[in-house]
Amino acid sequence: MSPLIISSHDEFATYAGKELGVSQYIQITQSQINQFADATLDHQWIHTDPARAATETTFKTTIAHGYLTLSLVPHLWDQIAEFKNIKMMINYGIEKFKFNQPVLVNQEVRLRARLHSILNLRGITKFEVDVTLEIKDNPKPAFNGLLIFLYHFK
Repeated sequence: MSPLIISSHDEFATYAGKELGVSQYIQITQSQINQFADATLDHQWIHTDPARAATETTFKTTIAHGYLTLSLVPHLWDQIAEFKNIKMMINYGIEKFKFNQPVLVNQEVRLRARLHSILNLRGITKFEVDVTLEIKDNPKPAFNGLLIFLYHFK
């Protein structure tokens, strides 16, 4: 599955209200969870202690940090849309965001994106994307929300 190629604001605006695409699945491993715990200093046992999680949680295994799943957005977003002629890209905000379902270790997730809105702010494209992180073989998503970006096309 190839990403959309977007080269200008006007070209991107034609997708307003439409689904942009879906990324490939990526597996969340215990190694990734442990590295994220080290990077963020969040070593809560439900993420990092498989033996304890197996006996003391309803999940019977460790779960990914919610913010770990959110941090995968740039990688997964790049699989959905490739932007050409960009001088600068800025993560501008997150709205209406909710973690719905924990991602268990070794589950696979993918990102689904829809262009909610787009504005031209004197040469800077401000757009909002509805995102859903889907968990393979699970009807309930890990999260959904509205991400806001600023892209400055050349």
